[in-house]
Amino acid sequence: MENKHKLKIAFTVTCLAVASIILVNKFRKHRKRKQNSTSCYLKSEAKPQHNFKRVLANNSYAPFKHLKLDENSTDLHPYESEIKALLEKTQLEFQFSNETMDMSMSDKYVWVDDELKLKELVEVLSKERVFAVDTEQHSLRSFLGFTALIQISTRDEDYLVDTIAVHDIMGLLGSVFANPNICKVFHGSDNDVIWLQRDFHIYVVNLFDTAKACDVLSKPQRSLAYLLETYCSVTTNKLYQREDWRQRPLSIDMVEYARMDAHYLLYIADRLVSELKDQKNENSATLDDDLHFVSEAIRRSNALCLQLFTKDLEASPGQSAAGSIISRHLNDHGRSSANNSQFQDLVRRLCCWRDLMARLHDESLRYVLSDNAIVSLAETTPLTSTDICTTISQADIDMDFLNSNSTPRSPSSIVLSHLDDFRYLLQNETNNLDDLFQLILKKHIGPNGSCPFSLYNYGLLSKTNIKSSKRLVSKASGYKLLKKVARKASRELFVQKFSCKSPVYHNCRIYANDGRLLCYCDRRKLEWYVQRDLAKIVDEDPPAIMLLFEPKGRPEDEGNDFYIQSKKNICVGCGEGNHYLRYRIIPSCYRIHFPEHLKSHRSHDIVLVCVDCHEKAHSSAERYKKKVALEFGIPLFVHKVVNSNEEQDVSGSSTSVLKLGDCGVSPLELRTAAMALIRHGPRMPPQRREELKQVVKKYYGGREISEEDLEKALLVGMSPHEKRRLRKKRGISLNNTSSNNIVSDNDVKGDNVDSYKNEVHEPDNGSSLDIMDPSEPNGQVNSSSDGAVFATCSSKLSLLGHGPHGKQVVDYLLKNHGEVGIQEFCQRWRQVFVESINPRFLPAGWDVTHSGRREFGDFSVYNPANKAPVATKDEGKQHPVV
Repeated sequence: MENKHKLKIAFTVTCLAVASIILVNKFRKHRKRKQNSTSCYLKSEAKPQHNFKRVLANNSYAPFKHLKLDENSTDLHPYESEIKALLEKTQLEFQFSNETMDMSMSDKYVWVDDELKLKELVEVLSKERVFAVDTEQHSLRSFLGFTALIQISTRDEDYLVDTIAVHDIMGLLGSVFANPNICKVFHGSDNDVIWLQRDFHIYVVNLFDTAKACDVLSKPQRSLAYLLETYCSVTTNKLYQREDWRQRPLSIDMVEYARMDAHYLLYIADRLVSELKDQKNENSATLDDDLHFVSEAIRRSNALCLQLFTKDLEASPGQSAAGSIISRHLNDHGRSSANNSQFQDLVRRLCCWRDLMARLHDESLRYVLSDNAIVSLAETTPLTSTDICTTISQADIDMDFLNSNSTPRSPSSIVLSHLDDFRYLLQNETNNLDDLFQLILKKHIGPNGSCPFSLYNYGLLSKTNIKSSKRLVSKASGYKLLKKVARKASRELFVQKFSCKSPVYHNCRIYANDGRLLCYCDRRKLEWYVQRDLAKIVDEDPPAIMLLFEPKGRPEDEGNDFYIQSKKNICVGCGEGNHYLRYRIIPSCYRIHFPEHLKSHRSHDIVLVCVDCHEKAHSSAERYKKKVALEFGIPLFVHKVVNSNEEQDVSGSSTSVLKLGDCGVSPLELRTAAMALIRHGPRMPPQRREELKQVVKKYYGGREISEEDLEKALLVGMSPHEKRRLRKKRGISLNNTSSNNIVSDNDVKGDNVDSYKNEVHEPDNGSSLDIMDPSEPNGQVNSSSDGAVFATCSSKLSLLGHGPHGKQVVDYLLKNHGEVGIQEFCQRWRQVFVESINPRFLPAGWDVTHSGRREFGDFSVYNPANKAPVATKDEGKQHPVV
């Protein structure tokens, strides 16, 4: 009995020991996992921006929210009315500097790093008439970048604002910068204006930009270093611009460089204004013309204030970068590797990972992983941690950075902290980037994530929640979700197929032979002039040329400020920058028939829009076309297209075609009805079948239709390629058609896709040098004796673009109202465009009342004196000229 009791005790002790061992092992594993999950480098490395308590622009995929002055504010610029008032009143009523201004730049300055000093600065600036401003940015260790220092100089004092220390209360300066009665002097403020909006909701109102003054004066250089050396005999080292401006305290040299950028700016502005006033306008007609150049500089400067900061948003993380890397690699190494699907999939996964990790840790893309490293990883697919690190380091050896202080560590801290991710990225065959997005977020952020939360990355979880909610959708709403997914896929396909594959605006400059800026354009135009010894290169970055002949007129003389403004490659409606299409505000069916001097070399009415804004604008345009058709009594669509050899028969018959006032049938509606009848006619409900038949009958003049008529109707409005594809698919031959022939293969070019496809001849930079070939009329429209209308196929006829309708409208306007009627007609279309999408990012100088008129220079191919009846081999290609 006693032995049994001892055995029980021994057994119990053994069980307890085993259980203890198991629990200890589990605890050790859990602790090890916890240590691994908190191994992110941010746990031990402090970053200044993580101390900010107020972050306006986080790293999420949500658009940036601008300041709203009241509940009724729109999405437009909060101070748009004040800025536009300054654009209309461009008089300078004060001097920038005074005789007591300290030109020696003593050691005395004010360092602003707390709330009390900042309020004192606001009080000082509010009493000033003008002050100079410059900013220093940090971008290497931040995804969007942030302002690390602001330099402000009055006539008597220099202030250095430590924006890291007073980041959360920088809004105190907002009222001073937005005061239209106080002028702010910048140099090259294009970026400074939007950086202040991004970080502090500070909006600049009343601006004088010394770089814009240099443009008006046609200075050989426009850099601040050039101005400092020319006017102040001071040299500056611009390499300090690349320094790490986060460090505190700043070195003596960095403080001197920062002060120098703003200290002399008021004096330089005063000297430039004096030169602007001394400029004599050869065409002076009034006593005030000597101030023309000053007004021009002020107008160009204040136009910059209308800019708004926007985030670069993409359909999926890293999509734009992946496309760029694949395209560059294809150009550099041929199709052997870049065309490989596995290589492209790896590039997309690595770019997706890089984009997400940069947002999570608030680092720049180039700090996380360079483009060279992504290509090397995709080509070699290393498997071990050592090989991964070696591949990245080797790829970055030849990368050229401007100075060693800005050279990021290779591999970066992010890569070293998350090497396990690469084994999954390089070995897993999952191509669904949405799944990859979810996996990365769940692994690195959240309750069990390895990376800490911050004000910069918490917004990324909103995308996760949205996607999760979609998976939990009920069956009742499944159909709606399916349609939504299909629509998204269709949109992405449209973007891929029709969006511009490279930047449209290159912002190269063309100067007249007297040094005045003529326009911004693309590199191709510059090369054309230089190759023919018509111009000389005056600047390399960005490229600029000066013409060696006298051009015909000046944009500013014609009141066309639009052509002498740099332009951004973004949607003019919403600011989308990842994809855009060219959009014709004046539909091609009208514009192609305008007089030459009202349309050629005119890019004012060709803008960039994203797919969503394009859909809105195009829908509004189509609705307005119908109003125009009713107003002028001219139908939109051609009812029947016949061969020229049938012209006599048609013109003598009142039943072969419809009357002018009758309603037409769109080619798309006709083809859709014909295809439905061919495929499903016998199985359709009788009522629906009869409706579709009436559509086709309407096209054929109301007569009965046959199967052959339906087959031919499928070709209406198709391009030759689409017709060949249809014939091959359906196994039919419609080449030899007789009296009922609709149109031949080489006759039709769809034009309704005003800004979808026909963009080959559009201006590449929105300049006044519009590269567009003069086109022949879109088909010939004839009327029979009884008022019937038909179109022959002897010339190109745009069925989808309503060619005959457009020609008749333009002819009517020219006959009854002349060129004034055309200009008013264009203004109506511009107003339709503005009301349809409420554009917030139109280039400066764009105007609804733009005249569009121009004269042609001696070298212009549009000059009647230069038009030869037969083009030679050398003259066969059309070229851009002023």
